[in-house]
Amino acid sequence: MPDYQRNLPNFYIVEKGDSQNYTYRGGGGNKKSFPPRNRIEHAETLQQAFEKALENYQQQKLLCEPELAVGEAGFYLELQLQKSELKAVDQLENKPKKIELLAVHSSDEADETVLATVFVPEKASDFFGSKIEAYRDEETKKGKPKNEPLIARLDDISLGTVRALFTDNLALFPCESQEVWWEVWLRHGCRESFQQIAQILDIRTTANSITFPEREVILALTSVITLSRIINNNGLIAELRLAKDSPSMFFEMDMQEQVSWITELANRTTVASNNNLAVCLLDSGVTRSHPLIKPALAPEDCLTCDPNWGVADSKHWRGHGTDMAGLVLYGNLYNALATSSKVYLTHRLESVKILSDQGQNDPKLYGAITQEAVSRVEISNPKRQRVICMPVTSEIDNNKGVPSSWSAAVDQISFEFQRLMVIPVGNIGGDIIFSEYPNRNDVSQAQNPSQAWNALVVGAYTDKVNIDNPKYAQWQTIAPAGDLSPRSRTSLLWTDKWPIRPDVTFEGGNLATDDPHSSCMDIDDLRLLTTYYQPNVRQFNLSGDTSAATALCSYMAARIWAKHPEYWSETVRALIVHSAEWTPAMLRHLPKNPSQREKVSTLLRRYGYGVPNLERALLSSKNDLTIICEDQLQPFHKDDGKVKTKEMNLHILPWPTQELEKLREAKVEMRVTLSYLIEPNPGERGWQSKHSYASYGLRLAVKRSTETLAAFRKRINKEALETEENVTSTGNSDSGWFLGPKTWNRGSIHSDIWQGTAAELAQKDSIGIYPVSGWWKYNPRWEGWNKTARYALIVSIRVVDEVEVDIDLYTPISISPKIKQTVPINL
Repeated sequence: MPDYQRNLPNFYIVEKGDSQNYTYRGGGGNKKSFPPRNRIEHAETLQQAFEKALENYQQQKLLCEPELAVGEAGFYLELQLQKSELKAVDQLENKPKKIELLAVHSSDEADETVLATVFVPEKASDFFGSKIEAYRDEETKKGKPKNEPLIARLDDISLGTVRALFTDNLALFPCESQEVWWEVWLRHGCRESFQQIAQILDIRTTANSITFPEREVILALTSVITLSRIINNNGLIAELRLAKDSPSMFFEMDMQEQVSWITELANRTTVASNNNLAVCLLDSGVTRSHPLIKPALAPEDCLTCDPNWGVADSKHWRGHGTDMAGLVLYGNLYNALATSSKVYLTHRLESVKILSDQGQNDPKLYGAITQEAVSRVEISNPKRQRVICMPVTSEIDNNKGVPSSWSAAVDQISFEFQRLMVIPVGNIGGDIIFSEYPNRNDVSQAQNPSQAWNALVVGAYTDKVNIDNPKYAQWQTIAPAGDLSPRSRTSLLWTDKWPIRPDVTFEGGNLATDDPHSSCMDIDDLRLLTTYYQPNVRQFNLSGDTSAATALCSYMAARIWAKHPEYWSETVRALIVHSAEWTPAMLRHLPKNPSQREKVSTLLRRYGYGVPNLERALLSSKNDLTIICEDQLQPFHKDDGKVKTKEMNLHILPWPTQELEKLREAKVEMRVTLSYLIEPNPGERGWQSKHSYASYGLRLAVKRSTETLAAFRKRINKEALETEENVTSTGNSDSGWFLGPKTWNRGSIHSDIWQGTAAELAQKDSIGIYPVSGWWKYNPRWEGWNKTARYALIVSIRVVDEVEVDIDLYTPISISPKIKQTVPINL
């Protein structure tokens, strides 16, 4: 059945009657008649409408944007006819003239009319005009008006708009300026041209597409206004629909339907046979009996901090642990249900119940309970590789970034067990008012224990802006696509000496309202689908905010470790941050020519380093390569009874110099990320200062394009000395860095992006990693001065400009040796 007939379930089969009348046969088979049109008047009406459409097209051409005018010139034409005349739709197409029928949908003005949209090449612009004239002035040999089967059935003609290509429920058609996710159905062979235009217009598109014989479908985030610019300049788009990513369909099913979907998914899901990788969930317990959880959660992996609590999830916490378990295992469960492909779970699940069914624990015990939970699972299976996911925070001890006993316990766990802990930045409670966004987020500081240095701290952003439920068709989402999720907290109120929070952001859902001055609501379409803790009641639940974002981050970390089990926890953490990018919506908050402080406050302390991407974290293409280095150094040593800074590591980067020189002035990008774990000071008295809280710090320095290696080593020694003496450098800083070296001293993960020419990059071929002071140096009785510090360094380069030269950057690096020099620091 053609697509246009699927969209019109009550279509009619048209039959020709005698010369004066037509009849149509509905689904019941009864024939009905309608009176004949006045041929001359009808032709004149259509001719005027057609000429008006051509006139509008000529006016449109005057506003042509040459950079968007790709492909064959032409215009969209929208033709109206009765549903009873639907058979005539096929006659609107003319392949010899390259006139293509694109979309058919119901009119929003009358139930009995439909609108058909065709693309008309400019060289065939007189096609319909000549058909109308012939209908008015000429007859066939049988005495019938020429073209009567087509023209007699048309009611109106107009120039096509974005609405003319929209085949979804018209009640859901967005406001002109609202950015939503669209299914863009492209005409055959038009994807590359559309992607070029999307880049020009700064339209976000997804990497994946669906291909049909005559259409290719991609997802694009844009507005009606921007789509109008596209269709006014070219004929690439065949049809538009709202992108469907709504969990409400599954959530609102009855129990029998939900069980059917769950059973089908369980039957095509395979759990990894490797039992050595798991995500350990510290939460309210998990309902193991859920069909999607049971295969990945062994009974012996269900633990509790207090035997009196049991291990099962509880009503008091509304099944929070089971919500998180579904996201940790499957990601957004909607994606697994929406496909028929095999689902492979790369990791298993562990659960340790840290929340009592009776309510909140004593805040003084948060750190002790967390340490107890991790100790239990480490004792149970000490050799297992695990990501520790703790989607729990507290408002107590929110002290503008100053460490707490809980955050120090998190840091100690990460350092002692060398584990990756993933925790949320925390949620804003209570009512959320549309007009207060995002100012309220900026003054709602990150919650305890997100001030931990070693954890990967997750905030929430959202791409969920499409509302499929007609009941909320006129409602507005509070956050634009790609921006901060409405309940996500920030660290703008923290002082500069404490870590950036969050580190990254993952999907956390959105809120919506029909009144900008009233509180916003959770709408099913804007949430994430997951598992419910009472599967005998229903199978699915909806989740969101920074807890869900934390679970999705843990899912990504486990996927990385499944592919690269040899990586350290510091490396997995670094890869997630390194793969993150700020969305256009985030970058739009920056003022023109922003200062370094504005970049920190507008981007880093609100979104962290942006939104990570699993594919970027795992893959390296020919134009985007990554070097991963896992190494260690000894920060301090004793010399003549005094603890001094000992050494630095100098990494010589094996850049493909000849290949980069071929690119000459082409713009390239280098990203550098450094990740390490500090040991927290065992005494609370030292927590007020970053130098007395952290055991040591590591800093990175990148060789400048005009520096010799000897000059670079001398500069690092000078910077290390200035850091020791707390002196601000007066030397010229290296240009081209987006954030700048002054931001590389907060927390224990640092990342920045440099842009310049390929010729400049060819000479930036060395990175130095050197230590700065911490309590290992200042408290010699703890003998931290003889310990080593390990770190992960990730460096990637990407060609930003499109170049005509076929350059392979990856091969020369893959066959080059990596060179490291361990050099004493002369202080």
